[in-house]
Amino acid sequence: METELATDILVLEEVVAGYGGFTVLNGTSLRAARGAITTIIGPNGAGKSTVFKAVFGLLPARSGRVVFDGREVTNFTPRRLLELGISYVPQGRNIFPELSVRDNLELGATAAPEGSDVRARIDSVMDRFPMLRERALAQASALSGGQQKLLEIARALLLEPRLMLIDEPSIGLSPLLVQDTFRILQDLRAKGMSILMVEQNAKRALEMSDFGVVLELGRTRMTGEARAILADPKVGQLFLGGGLASG
Repeated sequence: METELATDILVLEEVVAGYGGFTVLNGTSLRAARGAITTIIGPNGAGKSTVFKAVFGLLPARSGRVVFDGREVTNFTPRRLLELGISYVPQGRNIFPELSVRDNLELGATAAPEGSDVRARIDSVMDRFPMLRERALAQASALSGGQQKLLEIARALLLEPRLMLIDEPSIGLSPLLVQDTFRILQDLRAKGMSILMVEQNAKRALEMSDFGVVLELGRTRMTGEARAILADPKVGQLFLGGGLASG
């Protein structure tokens, strides 16, 4: 167990969770490797986004365990998880559209640890994403879809997380912007960040990931290296009409 925890930054063990009387996660177990991109794929209703809500304290786990960096964090509050080093970029647009880009970043930095140099953190993400500096005074609603997603990612990075949960980063984006967004995630991995991603574009996501998890009906059906899952004909037949390996 100690060896596994050294290589995996996040571990879910038999997690059960759901909404009201409806159970979505039926004993879900999975791992996210340290310093790697792990992508969860599966059909609609498999429970992919529910995994993130259970990890991030937005939906209580009825049973099972969530372990982050060797420490059990089951049902911790989102605020506490942010402090420990987990950030969450939800599906869809989650910005303040009438506020400026800089205001959005400043609001995101309010969750930074007490005593943090917020200005330095904002300057750092603006250095990483020059577009944000160029559009710092523009209303966030004036940004393109891809630029808004970039703003969300930058806002999450203000907290200097060790693990980023990112849900459907490509949704609503053009193919070119999807490529740019995935390139950003690969760059974050190269800098040592661990990323757990849910992505509808399964083939493209697995191509740029290190590991993959196949989820179905709230249970983990397959885990392993992303390239092995990508090449498995059963995965393509089940989730993409046989088109996973061939495109």
